[in-house]
Amino acid sequence: MNKTLKPTITMIIPTYRDRIYEKYSSRFQDKGPVFDASAARRWGKGYDWYFRKWLPADKDAHIVDLACGSGSLLHFFHERGYSNIAGVDISPEQLALSRQITGQVTQDNVLHYLQNQANTFDLITALDLVEHFHKDEVITFLDGCYDALRPGGRLIIQTPNAETPWAASVRYGDFTHEVCFQSNSLSRLMCLTGFVNVVSREQGPIPKGYSIVSSLRYILWRFIRLSLQFYNVVETGTPGSGIFTRVFLVSAVKP
Repeated sequence: MNKTLKPTITMIIPTYRDRIYEKYSSRFQDKGPVFDASAARRWGKGYDWYFRKWLPADKDAHIVDLACGSGSLLHFFHERGYSNIAGVDISPEQLALSRQITGQVTQDNVLHYLQNQANTFDLITALDLVEHFHKDEVITFLDGCYDALRPGGRLIIQTPNAETPWAASVRYGDFTHEVCFQSNSLSRLMCLTGFVNVVSREQGPIPKGYSIVSSLRYILWRFIRLSLQFYNVVETGTPGSGIFTRVFLVSAVKP
């Protein structure tokens, strides 16, 4: 007996990433269409501390900010005299903001972009990016960064911290977050992919040079950190990593 086969209908349905990133700046970060230089300047002041001793001495160093977002870090580099800066982002709204800082901003998927950049950069920055990848993409991303760096080049990553008491609020604060790390887990992955001199830092209150309030918060944070280490010692016999802020940074070098 003959059966009538129903035709197969293929539908192209945008992934959740495509739908969210299309309007990510306005709907998820409450950004307007004009780059806010004064806000970026205040934000960047903290990164003088967070990035201390990690930035290239050569102002002509080739730097790329992956998932450059609204352009705050590109503005940071520009203000500090770096002339060879570029950015990559997939969101049209983010691109429009970043291009108000530099025209060297590419619309692309970061993983695809890195495939064609072998031995190109002296510094790669990736703030609040790696947590948006699936696990297999994380390894692909780290391999891509390693290949894209010149020997002696540095990768700086910023990401939510699974070791903070507030880990869940940051991990689930963005629907597009897929994974969460603490300093040990991310450091070991970076070593696996060939990086050396892996160093983690907290992204917390700044001790000096930012504001009196920040300096006072830094003092109080030291006491809070001691209490968290004490908690760890009581439960496990060790003080933990000492990296307890909601977000942390990792730097590593390509040998």
